[in-house]
Amino acid sequence: MGKVIAIANQKGGVGKTTTAINLAASLAVLEKKVLIIDADPQANTTSGLNFSPDDDQKRTLYEVMIGKLDVRDALIQTEIANLHMIPSHINLVGAEIEMLESEERESVMKNAIAPVRGDYDFIIIDCSPSLGLITVNSLTAADSVMIPVQPEFFALEGLGKLLQTIRIVQGGVNPGLGIEGFVVTMFDGRTKVHTQVVNELKEHFKDMVFKTIIQRNIRLSEAPSHGKPIILYDVICNGTTNYLNLAKEVLEKNNML
Repeated sequence: MGKVIAIANQKGGVGKTTTAINLAASLAVLEKKVLIIDADPQANTTSGLNFSPDDDQKRTLYEVMIGKLDVRDALIQTEIANLHMIPSHINLVGAEIEMLESEERESVMKNAIAPVRGDYDFIIIDCSPSLGLITVNSLTAADSVMIPVQPEFFALEGLGKLLQTIRIVQGGVNPGLGIEGFVVTMFDGRTKVHTQVVNELKEHFKDMVFKTIIQRNIRLSEAPSHGKPIILYDVICNGTTNYLNLAKEVLEKNNML
């Protein structure tokens, strides 16, 4: 049974989608079978893996969640052999409205992806930067949450709402939900405040903070415009090294290395 990790942070611009794409790609390169699910109506993960959400509007997460499409028919092969994707589309916004009157509306995604959980070692869900019903579905479907944190003080302040949402999900529909860890993104060692925020994060959350830090890297910013994860765009840059190290840390944490 594959482990489902939701990548979540309600604050935008913290490297959430970058982390989802590149962690999934790195795990796949390390010979794990991986499915990445784009659960954000903005569909940045979809375009970041070289697929236009308008190419096939009838094979997206939206159709899966409203029951019009079997999850297996939504799977797309990416450029990396072990990495499949379920794309998103702006239509996913409508799923929240359509699910409001559904029984077990928080568990729609969990039930929808259940038939393929056993086919993968990891399922990575890129959550929307909001705390709406789609994100709650992602957290209900997940075994754990990985939280990207930009080393800025405002980013730390925003963690409270996300942690509160996680506690609500733990207290209700998914008591087994754990925190995979906090990963520091867009770190610049030349900036004093970045070092201070990282130290505060480690002091407060201790071993829940991944040792691997994702450094600010221009190649990471460029890769999505080419529809590639960083490992296919520039195999020798710091971004590739950082995300491979993060993937190895995830594998070690889950006794899969």
